[in-house]
Amino acid sequence: MAFNRFFIIVFLLSSFSIFAKDHDVTLVSSPFKLHQKGDVYITWGYNRSWYADSDIHFTGQGHDFIAYDVEATDRYSPLSLTYINPVQWSTPQFNFRVGYFLSSKYSISIGWDHMKYVATNYQTFNMYGAVNPALAPDPVMQANMERMNQQYTPNGNGLYNNVEVTMDPTMFLSYEHTDGFNYATVDLERYDKLWQHKKYDKLGLTWMSGVGLGTIVPRTDAHLFGSGKNHYWNLAGWGTNLKAALQFNFSKHFFFESNFKVGYVQMLKVHTSNHYGIDKAKQDIVFYENNWVLGFKF
Repeated sequence: MAFNRFFIIVFLLSSFSIFAKDHDVTLVSSPFKLHQKGDVYITWGYNRSWYADSDIHFTGQGHDFIAYDVEATDRYSPLSLTYINPVQWSTPQFNFRVGYFLSSKYSISIGWDHMKYVATNYQTFNMYGAVNPALAPDPVMQANMERMNQQYTPNGNGLYNNVEVTMDPTMFLSYEHTDGFNYATVDLERYDKLWQHKKYDKLGLTWMSGVGLGTIVPRTDAHLFGSGKNHYWNLAGWGTNLKAALQFNFSKHFFFESNFKVGYVQMLKVHTSNHYGIDKAKQDIVFYENNWVLGFKF
C-alpha cells in the first residue's frame, strides 16, 4: 500500500512537470529575470517529515526476523531560540542546499536534508522469523531473547510465524535515526514564473519542480535485545525523490521557499547492536517532507 501511494504521487508530480514544460505560465513580460544563468543560490531552513509504515529485516547472531509495518514519526524541535542559536544549529531538523543556474529555467544543486526518524516504542507489529538464544553473542542478548521466546512463541521455541509482538525497548527493540536520518542528494530543478510585479520587477512568484538522487547517511540509535547505543554515522544506502515548491522572490538576492518532497530510501546496512558487521538491518522507507527555507542568490 505504501508503494502504491508513492507511485501515485510520483505520477501526479511528473504529470505536472510535463505540463509545465509545454505551458510556461507567465503573466507579465519583463527585462529582469527572476533567475539568471550563472547565478548561485544558497538555502537554509527547517523541515517536518512523515513516514509510511515499513518492514525492517533484522539479521545477526542468533536472530533472523522481519518486523512488518513498523510505525515511525519525526522528532521536531518546538519553536524556541534553538533555531537561531549558532551553537545548536544542527539540533532541529534542518535543510541546506547550494545550487547553480544552468539557465533561467534550470538549476543543479547539492544538498543535505537532516530529518529524524523515530520508530514508536511499545507499538505492536507482526513478526516473522527465528530467534535462537543459544547463538547470542553476549549474556544480555541471550537473556532477553529467552524472555521474548517464552512470552510470544509456543514452548519458547523461538519461531515467529506472523506473531504479534510489542516493541518493548527494555528487552526487545528501540530504533531511531535521530542524529539523524540524513539524506544527501544531487537535484535537477526547473523554474516556471507564475507572477512578476510590473513596476517592482524583482518581486515575483515562481513554481519550482525537481528530481533528486543521493545517499542516506543515518546515525542510528538502536538497541536490540539489550545491546546497542547511539552508533556512528554510516553510509547505509541510497534514495531518490521528487519535489515541488512555491518560491517568493522579494528582492534581487533574497527569496523564501516552501517545498514539498516525496522520496524513497533503501537502507542496506543499519547498525542495530554493539556487534558491528554482524548484527544489522535492512529497510525501505517512503517519506514525505515539507520544508521552509530562506535563500540567497548571487
